[in-house]
Amino acid sequence: MTLTPRRGGGIILASFLLALLLTILPLPEWARIYRPQWYTLVLIYWTTATPQRVGVGIGWLTGIIIDVLTGTLLGQHALALSLIAYITHKMHQRLRLFPIWQQSLVVLVLLLIERVLQLWIMGALGQPVPTLSFWISPLVGMLLWPWIYIILRDLRRKFQVR
Repeated sequence: MTLTPRRGGGIILASFLLALLLTILPLPEWARIYRPQWYTLVLIYWTTATPQRVGVGIGWLTGIIIDVLTGTLLGQHALALSLIAYITHKMHQRLRLFPIWQQSLVVLVLLLIERVLQLWIMGALGQPVPTLSFWISPLVGMLLWPWIYIILRDLRRKFQVR
């Protein structure tokens, strides 16, 4: 049995840092409702592509960082991203076999699960119920999934991330 060194940790970290940067990037008021859940899309990709490296712990850590960056309740995103990472990890072998359009539908469901958890937490805190524009972001994420998948897959192959 030979152990191969793990490669490409910097690429995984860089993609998460870019997703965090895109999350806090200022946008005009009209464009904010269209901002996709970048961090969730990146988490879904890496959990599917490298489940032995990216999983629930990385989802939780990313969620805590998002909570700090966006000023939400500490643990709010951590709970949602941990659950998304768990679900993705459990079905990563099946998800890999799906054509990209079916993957987009699964990603939509995962993004909606994250939004439902966010809505549940907001309700538990007594915050006002958001408008229907709250649900546009998962649709945008679903439409962006093929490009995110292709870009991250090509980076993973180029830098031989295992």
